[in-house]
Amino acid sequence: MEKPAFDDIYMELAVNLAKRSHCIKRHVGAVLTKETRIISIGYNGPPAGTHNCDLEWPEVGCPRDSKGGCSLAIHAEQNAILYAVKNKATVDGATIYVTLSPCLSCARIIYTMGISKVIYLKSYAEHKGIPNDEGIDFLRKFGVEAVKYEGTLTNVTHMI
Repeated sequence: MEKPAFDDIYMELAVNLAKRSHCIKRHVGAVLTKETRIISIGYNGPPAGTHNCDLEWPEVGCPRDSKGGCSLAIHAEQNAILYAVKNKATVDGATIYVTLSPCLSCARIIYTMGISKVIYLKSYAEHKGIPNDEGIDFLRKFGVEAVKYEGTLTNVTHMI
């Protein structure tokens, strides 16, 4: 039996985690790893203990902030990083697998936390209809390796 690559395992997990999201707009999953070990996971949605957008506002999602974004959303990358740090895990030098390339705000957090590599499945720019992935551009400019996942997802029941 051929063993799957860790990149495939972690991206499949990120895709499956995205299915846990309560967001109406987009489901995103993230897996934070270090030296072939998972140190944290996350998916996008409101902070624990607040509203689940798909239950509270099933037709339109959560109220919008002044810039038109979700007023409650924490991005998948943020959730994974926050949980790791809250539990005293070291994220310096880690790799994060995410189903949607990081937005600029998440990219700044990833860089600041010392995460050294980002592997993403789909482009945030394509999702938002903008010309380039600002988050990826930022990460690369400041020395964080950011690569589009090119592996094979075989244990995903359905793509988001």
